[in-house]
Amino acid sequence: MKSIIFLLVLCCCLYPNLYAQKVSISDYTKNMDKHSGFFDFYWGEDSGEFLLEIKEFDKQFLYVNYLTTGIGSNDIGLDRGQFGKSRVVVFKKIGGKVLLVEPNLKYRAITDNKEERRSVEEAFAQSVLAGFSIIARENSRVLVDASKFFLRDAHDVIGQLQKSKQGTYTLDKNRSAMYLSRCKSFSRNTEIEALLTFSGKNPGDWVKSVTPTPTAITVRQHHSFVQLPNSKYQLRKNDIRAGFFTVGFVNYSAKPHQDMNNYLIRRHRLTKKFPNKTVSEPQQPLIYYVDNGIPEPIKSAIIEGASWWNDAFTSAGYKNAFIVKTLPDNVDPQDIRYNVIQWVHRSTRGWSYGPSVVDPRTGEIIKAHIVLGSSRIRQDYLIAQGLLSPFKSKINADNNPMLKLSLARLRQLAAHEVGHTLGLRHNFAASTNNRASVMDYPHPKIKITDEGIFDLSEAYAVGVGDWDKTAIAYGYSDFVKEEQKQLQNILQIAREKGLTFISDKDSNSPGSAHPYAHLWDNGKYAITELEHVLRVRRLALKKFGVNSIPQGTPFAKLEDILVPIYFFHRYQTQATAKLVAGLNYTYTVREDKQIITEFIDSEKQKEAIDTILETINVDALTIPKRIVKLIPPRPAGLPSTKELFPGRTGVTFDPIAPAEAATEFTLQLLLNPQRISRLVEFNSRDSSLPSLGYLIDRILRKTWYAEFPKDSYKAAVQESINDATLTALINLAVNRDMPPQVLAITQGKLQDLLAYLEEESINIDIPMSTIFFAINRIRYKDSRPTGKLTIPPGSPIGCCENNVFFK
Repeated sequence: MKSIIFLLVLCCCLYPNLYAQKVSISDYTKNMDKHSGFFDFYWGEDSGEFLLEIKEFDKQFLYVNYLTTGIGSNDIGLDRGQFGKSRVVVFKKIGGKVLLVEPNLKYRAITDNKEERRSVEEAFAQSVLAGFSIIARENSRVLVDASKFFLRDAHDVIGQLQKSKQGTYTLDKNRSAMYLSRCKSFSRNTEIEALLTFSGKNPGDWVKSVTPTPTAITVRQHHSFVQLPNSKYQLRKNDIRAGFFTVGFVNYSAKPHQDMNNYLIRRHRLTKKFPNKTVSEPQQPLIYYVDNGIPEPIKSAIIEGASWWNDAFTSAGYKNAFIVKTLPDNVDPQDIRYNVIQWVHRSTRGWSYGPSVVDPRTGEIIKAHIVLGSSRIRQDYLIAQGLLSPFKSKINADNNPMLKLSLARLRQLAAHEVGHTLGLRHNFAASTNNRASVMDYPHPKIKITDEGIFDLSEAYAVGVGDWDKTAIAYGYSDFVKEEQKQLQNILQIAREKGLTFISDKDSNSPGSAHPYAHLWDNGKYAITELEHVLRVRRLALKKFGVNSIPQGTPFAKLEDILVPIYFFHRYQTQATAKLVAGLNYTYTVREDKQIITEFIDSEKQKEAIDTILETINVDALTIPKRIVKLIPPRPAGLPSTKELFPGRTGVTFDPIAPAEAATEFTLQLLLNPQRISRLVEFNSRDSSLPSLGYLIDRILRKTWYAEFPKDSYKAAVQESINDATLTALINLAVNRDMPPQVLAITQGKLQDLLAYLEEESINIDIPMSTIFFAINRIRYKDSRPTGKLTIPPGSPIGCCENNVFFK
């Protein structure tokens, strides 16, 4: 009996392979639809089989997966057109099975010695991405059933839903199918798409807000098999000063005196027709296609902004090297042959981004696929609306200043994201260098005329900047000889012009040290610009009122417009805070004689502290009573969103809470643990620099030691400012992760405040109940979690859940 069972099992295991030996591909597929191309594939309408023909083994190609259709919520993070990972893969045949293998390109041996290369390959793991059973053969070609491979969650939608706490989902195979209209094969690429349905339990609020039936989420995922480019592409090594994204690997064939870490810049393939000419047309221009589903005048603005890059290529010696067109109707945006700027809708605001398909071996960019969030344009419209309060009369559709500003921003955004797909990193030092790069994040630059009128004509720069031209010259110039020498010359000229490159890791954190690398800022001098921004804010609030919304708009909408005006100073405050315990430095190398490290002048730091503290002045943070009266509770059908002010008063507008949140925001910048630690350390090396004691004294003089307002409304605001200040100091004093000097100094200053409140309680105007409450908080180190009243989201400067102001 056991022998019979064994034979049956053996037959079951061997049967598919034996059958494959007898059946030819042509016989097996004679009643199926064939699609010929890079990979031939077959579709069985009746059987539901999706078969892939493999002609060559052990030959590398590129595998990329995408999310064709999104879920529609930025908070979930699954957008239309979102890229997955680009992988170099090979098919390997082992007996009756075919494996899809991803070699490990992180570790290499750049040598002609075959055995040396093999030793590295065998030292590090590879990844087998899939296995297929052979179902038919014909000469050296084999046929495999690829249905399961394509009908799987390659983009990890399930994992992202779980990560964003939106429920527990599984792939429902009964409600999933191949999406044949988007399955095509061309000479150099094969494009496959599947419709996938995920069934789930306990869907979260974000899923509920964007899906018709939250327990059934259906999206489409796309797969591309792409022929790798030929070997004529010229590698270009990275220089840390040049501002490019890279692909990196460790070279184990490097000599002991050589660096094993190799970095190649990411760039498109671009060469001159006539390399010896100073200016030449390219062999093949770079063509970018703009989503044909974008409405006007938005589409024209995107085309114009993206086209700015042709100026940079012209400066690098090319003629008509960069072209922007509208995507033809018959072109699939996921087609690997097309660089695409896609317009993506979400129910909530979010980032735009510019990813690329890159050859991991060389850094060559094969396809750009830019995602522009459609809601981004609306926040600039909203900001302009709050600044101008223009609705005293009807707005002329042909001369709408808010729309002009919004389109100016959109041009810059399109250029920025295209820049990423050309290989460029952010340059957050550009805003302090006369707007030298579109790769910075720009804040609207608002001028004030002598008559006290806002001038928005230069809110956003036009065209690419000097740094952008430098970067493109470094990445794309076509050299006949002495390439390294000429590349260094490009960077030297940039240094002589005063151009600086500082990117994300030195800019994004609130505790960052670099004094000139900021997001959403303007101007060479952060202090001067903050003073200007505060003036803009004061004037905007003075004008703010009924004319800030058009006829027929609910008064409750005023709060939506007031938020970005009230917090108009937030980014420039963050920029100015970086002067405090700041350190100037560059990405220097030994021979270029740039600044290595340099303290910020003591007087400049003190001036920065005093200017920043103007952002927690009671007069600055008190919302005028006339504005408060104009904001009623939100009516049915107009729900509250995270874009509004925090509050504690229920449905009514709370004008006190925003002041507390704004104070906490400023103090989180000034008292950031990294900044405070640097303040103590820098002062220990140079006693002329501001100390932590000096900083805390200035904060207390602006708050607890300041004259208390007589007006009861302002007094309430001042109490919230003071309490937020006390919370920040107590939290710092009990933070055991801080250096002991920080704890000692902060606790000493709190004891000084305690003595002041106990001794002077009769002589100051602060209510006795508030004084007693503060005394008890200090005595018992009554800390509170920060962020109890969080200001609305900041970056990206965008907003508007269902807010439409285009009239």
